[in-house]
Amino acid sequence: MTVPHKGVRGPLDGVRVVELAGIGPGPFAAMLLADLGADVVRVDRPGGAGLGIDPAYDLTNRNKRSVLVDLKAPEGPARVLDLVERADVLVEGYRPGVAERLGVGPEACHARNPRLVYGRMTGWGQDGPLAPRAGHDVAYIAVTGTLGMIGGPGEPPTVPANLVGDYAGGSLYLVTGVLAALHHARAHGTGQVVDAAIVDGAAHLATMIHGMLAAGGWQDRRGANLLDGGCPFYGTYETVDGGHMAVGALEQRFYDEFAALLGLAEAAGARADPARWGELRAAVAARFKSRTRAEWTAVFEGSDACVAPVLSLREAPHHPHLAARGTFTDHGGLTQPAPAPRFSATPTAVRSGPARPGADTEDVARDWDVPALLDDGTA
Repeated sequence: MTVPHKGVRGPLDGVRVVELAGIGPGPFAAMLLADLGADVVRVDRPGGAGLGIDPAYDLTNRNKRSVLVDLKAPEGPARVLDLVERADVLVEGYRPGVAERLGVGPEACHARNPRLVYGRMTGWGQDGPLAPRAGHDVAYIAVTGTLGMIGGPGEPPTVPANLVGDYAGGSLYLVTGVLAALHHARAHGTGQVVDAAIVDGAAHLATMIHGMLAAGGWQDRRGANLLDGGCPFYGTYETVDGGHMAVGALEQRFYDEFAALLGLAEAAGARADPARWGELRAAVAARFKSRTRAEWTAVFEGSDACVAPVLSLREAPHHPHLAARGTFTDHGGLTQPAPAPRFSATPTAVRSGPARPGADTEDVARDWDVPALLDDGTA
């Protein structure tokens, strides 16, 4: 059973969140709220629904508590609505209409709690021709133009894991909307529905680039622009040992330092001449290929050349800067990113490991004063 949260919890201490179990961006959004101090109760279904991994390793369920409720059982919706009556926020990631059919849609929830912020996480949104269709991150970012920007010229677009769609365009926008609606609810006494669609968020992420496109400062093709790897001083290069270095020497003063440390000071003039970028790229690549990643890391250490080694997931926690800041933390033997961002008055922390399905039913029933959760042994 999860240990009850004690001490400082973060800026959302006192906020109660009901999360209807799902996968991907919904649980990650609820984890963000939990990391910020909210009391997140995840409503898991009997039999489970997750990533197919051991729940003990599902870090998106950290800092949460879990109860089991079968929403398809006659008493299931009432159990959830009892929690909703005492909550500030609900998060769900079903296809449009599913929560309504299960009896826990916005109308039913607001009838019990008019102040509730009802957060909905989907790929296509609650309306539009594709709203009822299945989909995944790669399809959502494809239609927004976001995926089409990523990759080399003449090559298929590069899939950026599921970070740009699910988590940046989805989870982060849902949390932003929930917090804004929560502020409104506390000021005016009325809740509302937050429709967070990954297609909307992923499109919104490219706002600056749309401005550059309109101004003629961005070409609508891959690998031809300042920030997409099209220029030789903003991209990645292979080292002799098969590692890679990342270069972001955009401003003149940073580029000058980069060129000097790389040993290409004589090619400094090529920076301002796109016609010579191919020549410059080849020269930069040859220089990086002459030493190991560790050697180049040492060369650029302490400089303003805007160069960094490309680390793997297992290497990242050991980077000196990240280690000094505590960007990663260890809890229960699992190395994981620490909660972000940071707060001077209400610090956050990993308070508990991944919630095990149903493990916290007794505690939640007591703390939220919902004895009906204990009526049958599973819910």
